[in-house]
Amino acid sequence: QTDEVFLEAQIQNITTSPMFMEKVSLEPSMMYNVAELNTVDKAGESESTFGSRTYLQPMDTRQYLYCLKPKQEFAEKAGVIKGVTVIGKLDIVWKTNLGERGRLQTSQLQRMAPGYGDVRLSLETIPDTVNLEEPFDITCKITNCSERTMDLVLEMCNTNSIHWCGVSGRQLGKLHPSSSLHLALTLLSSVQGLQSVSGLRLTDTFLKRTYEYDDIAQVCVVSSEVKQS
Repeated sequence: QTDEVFLEAQIQNITTSPMFMEKVSLEPSMMYNVAELNTVDKAGESESTFGSRTYLQPMDTRQYLYCLKPKQEFAEKAGVIKGVTVIGKLDIVWKTNLGERGRLQTSQLQRMAPGYGDVRLSLETIPDTVNLEEPFDITCKITNCSERTMDLVLEMCNTNSIHWCGVSGRQLGKLHPSSSLHLALTLLSSVQGLQSVSGLRLTDTFLKRTYEYDDIAQVCVVSSEVKQS
């Protein structure tokens, strides 16, 4: 649902002796910034998820996780970042139990380009928990990923549990290629539990084409008595 790319790398020691993992890093491509997700914050200090021991025993495997986010100048260009498949390369440095150093650098790693279609709808803000039958607000971002200008109309369709507040069939106006608009919407749920936000429809009046958006996000609905207690 976002332009973030999560990369999981599994590294296994296939030798017969332990090895010291000196460095495992991801060098992102020019369009991305990277954040390593292999540490936890304990008492204000960053600690490796693998603990203080950085040794990898024979046939043991570790999983390293990285999050890549598009740089600001590319994130605003939906059509550009959509087609990017190269995300970066892994740099792995280790030492054997005899002190011999080894290094492996992969070729450029590829990802599957996401299929956004012509119009992409993503959720910017939504509360985690809401009260039963009480209105709450969400913010959506609509992006024109096509190469043509669209004239959009928004329709809101109620489901068994989700009810939209406001006028359906609202004109959103023209949206140029690679441009976005933010939309504040109000809804309420008539059913408790984890509910899926569904029922948004966007129609391009130029081509008479309708795009359906269901299961956009989930929200936990509780009774007001439970939330206040």
